[in-house]
Amino acid sequence: MVDTRDSVALGRWWAEALRWVVVEDRRGEFEIRPAPDELPGLLFTEVDEPKTSKNRLHLDLRPDDRDAEVQRLLDLGATRIDIGQGDQSWVVLADPEGNEFCVLGERSSDDG
Repeated sequence: MVDTRDSVALGRWWAEALRWVVVEDRRGEFEIRPAPDELPGLLFTEVDEPKTSKNRLHLDLRPDDRDAEVQRLLDLGATRIDIGQGDQSWVVLADPEGNEFCVLGERSSDDG
């Protein structure tokens, strides 16, 4: 479950970011999944308070082409952020409500 100020807007953003489908299009309880009958999914629920600190759950995305995916997500409305990561092989972004996530590069043979 993802707490949000606007469940529909953030849910739609993540559906497009993940290329998932909307299965419940209702304010306050908006759900997306990889496919209509495929679980798990993400449920977006509305809360009154804004995000105030670092996320306790942090998604890492591993696309085929990190730089192209970063640009696609920036075009959707993500922003680059600095959480003290320094120079790394991944890029830290935030969704429109400020939730941090990373876009990783290709898996190396050392990643197991």
